[in-house]
Amino acid sequence: MSRWRLIINKGNTYWNMAVDEAILLHREKNLVPNTLRIYIFEPSGVTIGYFQKAREVLNLDYLLQNKIDFTRRITGGGAVYHDSEGEITYSVIADIEDISRNIVESYKIICMGLIYALRKIGLKAVYKPVNDILVNNKKISGNAQTRKKKSLLQHGTLMYNTNLDMIENTLRPPKVKLENHGVTKVSDRVTTIYRELGRKISIDEIINALIQGFRKALNIDELVPSDLSVSERRLAEKLYSKYESKVWIYMR
Repeated sequence: MSRWRLIINKGNTYWNMAVDEAILLHREKNLVPNTLRIYIFEPSGVTIGYFQKAREVLNLDYLLQNKIDFTRRITGGGAVYHDSEGEITYSVIADIEDISRNIVESYKIICMGLIYALRKIGLKAVYKPVNDILVNNKKISGNAQTRKKKSLLQHGTLMYNTNLDMIENTLRPPKVKLENHGVTKVSDRVTTIYRELGRKISIDEIINALIQGFRKALNIDELVPSDLSVSERRLAEKLYSKYESKVWIYMR
């Protein structure tokens, strides 16, 4: 029987990334079960992929002037604006053997959770390897992964009402990347649940769809609502300073 832990919470940019890493390090030592975490960035913030250069992909002047937190993730992928009133983030932290040793296959397996969730709320979504989910040929979710020896962390976004102007204001995507997608600005390449449905739905409905979607994709028999362990919380508190550190953020 497949029994996972479910954590639903919120926090600022540094805390959210510290928590994901703390859970991963605990899972690696088999101190906690496989975990599905669903969370919100509050206040809104920005994360960049582990291999990116902050000065190249972020509008630092705008972020600093408007006091918007930003940090580097331990996962790959691109820069993301996390809207506190328009985006939900998930993370899957699990034993690699319970997902797939093949990286591309593991992305697909986990991303199917999002596709099933979107179907549940009435949208036809498709998986575009290696880490995007599209609706009507526009990106509605981006995903990123990192692995330890025995465990993996994959987290990603689901945009339900993201302020697309804020994506333009905070991020500086490479021009060639936009051209490859046949667009001139980010807002032409992405979409949201509200935009595609033509109406609003409740956050609870979206979260419930995500829970059901991931249960199906990952063959989870039971999801147990829980919270961070005392040890995870202590480690996250220690990691917090790493994620707000200029040394970490500007390491590339």
